[in-house]
Amino acid sequence: MQQRNQLVWTFVIVCTIATTSSSNAEKTARSYQPPRTADGKPDLQGVWTNASITTLERNARYKKLALSKDEVAAATASHPQVVRQQTDDAEDEGTAKLDGSDLAKGRGYNAFWIDPGTEFGLVKGEYRTSWIVDPDDGQIPYTAQGRKTVDAFEHQRHSFDGPETRPPAERCLIIGGRVGPPMVSGLYNNNYQIVQTKDHVVILVEMIRHARIIPLKNRQHAPAALAPLFGDSVGWWEGDTLVVETINFKPLQAASVVSLTPHGRVIERFTRVSAQQIFYEFTVEDPFLYKQPWRGEMSFNASQDEIYEYACHEGNYAMSGILAGAREQEKRAVEKK
Repeated sequence: MQQRNQLVWTFVIVCTIATTSSSNAEKTARSYQPPRTADGKPDLQGVWTNASITTLERNARYKKLALSKDEVAAATASHPQVVRQQTDDAEDEGTAKLDGSDLAKGRGYNAFWIDPGTEFGLVKGEYRTSWIVDPDDGQIPYTAQGRKTVDAFEHQRHSFDGPETRPPAERCLIIGGRVGPPMVSGLYNNNYQIVQTKDHVVILVEMIRHARIIPLKNRQHAPAALAPLFGDSVGWWEGDTLVVETINFKPLQAASVVSLTPHGRVIERFTRVSAQQIFYEFTVEDPFLYKQPWRGEMSFNASQDEIYEYACHEGNYAMSGILAGAREQEKRAVEKK
């Protein structure tokens, strides 16, 4: 608890004394000269994190994209995730029970098991309330069919007939939106390791231990039938910016935080703007789901941590346990009649 409290108050103090404007931040980014690989390209390699209390869509409590240095201090201290972590720390200090019965507080996890970040995302010198920058309201512009598709996957959470009707997260296929594209932050596992060669960029995603392998030499996409689960990605360099285009998404991608159909297309742009930060932009298109293309901006911040294995796989006990529990409920319901 002490360490987290110190982290929050350090952040509040930094926000209070910060004087760097967004225009100055952009000027610094433009003048920055990144380290380069042997073939002369910007070196994006290392471990990076996008952990943040900023969310993909703007919460109704915020009326604008960027918070002032005065607003961000108060918003951080009162943010539900920050309050939750402080409250759980206070409740659990010296009271944890070995049998785990103290976790039954209306949720499956206490704050010890999550790592969403404790700060608003700092993008181009601004503390952002959403990753989405276009549309201006910070909301995903669903079509009527798009909303229906998202609601259908949400309905799966309440269907227990068989594995086909359960969400893909329970089979460790798609969990949140960390793998992407686009790669958005969540409650935990917000770390990425980038490795470069002359011909490829590989992004190892902490969540479900997925590696995005992006070829750079050939911008021709593979046939749709051969596309991997998270779509077929190809990349190229535009100056010092790595551009990645992904198409041919599988139907299961509609269950991700950013829903996509086989008609979808995502463009990502990675630009190293300082020794500690990569500026990440993404544009999402899918005429089946969205009224218009929509765009987001995010920062990936350098991390000194290592990425450890997240051992989630299709052989775990979640699916069998969930279905067995449903059959037991049905059995008891019949016995009561």
